[in-house]
Parts: sequence; structure tokens; C-alpha cells
Amino acid sequence: MVQNRSAPSSFDETPVGLPALLVFECVARHRSFARAAEELDVSPTAVSKAIRRLEGQLGVRVLNRTTRSVALSEIGGQLLARLAPALEEIRGTVRLVRGSAGKHWGTLRLNTSYVAYTILIERILPAFLRQHPDIDVEVSIDNALSDIVGASFDAGIRFGHALQKDMVALPLGAPQRRVVVGSRAYFAAHPRPERPQDLIGHDCIRQRLSRGSRSFEWAFQVGRKRTVIAVSGRLLFDEMRSVLEAARAGCGLAYVFEQFADVSPARGKLISVLGAYSPPPEHFHLYYPARALMPGKLRAFVDFLRSGAGLAQA
Repeated sequence: MVQNRSAPSSFDETPVGLPALLVFECVARHRSFARAAEELDVSPTAVSKAIRRLEGQLGVRVLNRTTRSVALSEIGGQLLARLAPALEEIRGTVRLVRGSAGKHWGTLRLNTSYVAYTILIERILPAFLRQHPDIDVEVSIDNALSDIVGASFDAGIRFGHALQKDMVALPLGAPQRRVVVGSRAYFAAHPRPERPQDLIGHDCIRQRLSRGSRSFEWAFQVGRKRTVIAVSGRLLFDEMRSVLEAARAGCGLAYVFEQFADVSPARGKLISVLGAYSPPPEHFHLYYPARALMPGKLRAFVDFLRSGAGLAQA
């Protein structure tokens, strides 16, 4: 009778981890369990157990040892010859990363809306680049509330009420006031609204954050009460630039940031109405995930803003 004899597995098939290989390399370098234990800050018993487990996982002896000496086996020598350069490269990479902590270099990736970029960032960018020649800046402009962590941005700039709760947020610039504006041509053909409710009869140019999302609320302060007017109109955009240009062309009324609209008399293109009912102004915020271990490039940008270039003053 022929028996089907399968060779028993003499080794542990659990994947070999990097810690076990580090222990082996340290013992092989010192030719001593005791000196390896001292370098690794563990007990000699722990080192011995780690080597035995490694040999069990590999199915071969990597170290020949007696009570007085430790030597590499033939296969252990082959393992060390390939392992040592790889570990040294890892150590070099770790030293490089540690050495870069706090240094101001690399690519700073920012996500912002066009409005925030125009009002807050565009004017200060040249000075920041001059002050930090080793930092590149990549600015992604969109109107959606991007996941800055998932998209690998260092920081984002958005209105405070739109931020996720687990973000560090720093107020930027002056508070932004929302106003209703229209062109002289539009008001030549339509009466100026005297109260927020009067907007119901006007062609209002609406805006939304992104495709498929709701349009922005037209909110006003009536006495102590916040009032939202359900405006309507034939134009809907997802970018305030387009809203503003349509208003300048006489297509209707726009609900925009006063600083972005620049409704000063010198320009003479847009007229602001319902100013007495504008809601309380709000700040844009620079936001990022955590304060601890902040990358040097982001720390440089935050410090630059704190120096007076952009952060709101308390």
C-alpha cells in the first residue's frame, strides 16, 4: 500500500515583519545577542525569541550560536548581504525626513474658491514667494467643498460656516459683507427694491456651490431676525465671477461679496441696494487638519499670514 506522504511544514507561514529583520541585522552586525539587545533597548531574551521566530518563519537557521559566540550561517550571510543595504536606505530616508522637520521647503498645495483667492491670496502671493524661495505653491480653484485631506491639499480657504468641525480654522482678512447689486441699465428698467421682500418681483442671478447642489440662500437681517428670500431668475451659475459679470451686463440682480463686487462710485458700474438689511459679515478661514507636526511649508505660510499679510486681527 502506497501512502501519500506530504512533507510537514516545518516553518511558520506568517509573513516576515520588518522588526524581526531589524533584530537579525543588529545581532549579525554585533555578533552578540547582548549588544544587540542594548542597542535595541530590549532584553537579550526578547532578542533570542525574535531570532527563533524569524527562523521558524523562514524555515532555515540564520545564526549559529553557542554560549560563547554567534556567527552567521551560510543562508544568514546571504540574507544579510541583501538586507543590510536595504535597511541602510530606510535609515537614510528616516534621517532625511527627520532632518526636514520644520524646514521651509516643498510644494504647498492650497484649495480655494476664486473669490477667496482674488480677495485674500492673490495680492500676498508675490511677497510670500520672495520670502520663501524654496517653497512652490500650487493653488487649486474650485467652488466645491473639497475634501482637502483626501485630495492631498495642505490647507483650504472657505467661509467659516462651511468648514468641517474637526479642522483647525484661522480667520483671514477683513469680514466679508454680502450685498445685492445691479447695473444702472437694469435699474433704468426696474424699480429699486426697498425691502428684501421686494426681490420676489426681480430677475435674480443665482449661484450654487457645484453641479446638482442647492443655490445659495439670499439671507438678510430684518431687525433681529435672519430672513431668507426665495428669489427666482433665469440665470444660475456655480461661480461668482459669472454672477457678477451677468449683473454688470444688466441681466439681473446679484447677491455677492461687497469687496469682490467693488461697488465704489469710482467704477460706476454697479449699484448696491438693501444695504441696511445686509446680514452680519463673516470671515473666510484658512483651515487644515491638525496643529501637531505641521509641515514646515504650511507653518511658513501660517506665520507669513500672522505677520500681518492676511490673518484677521483679534
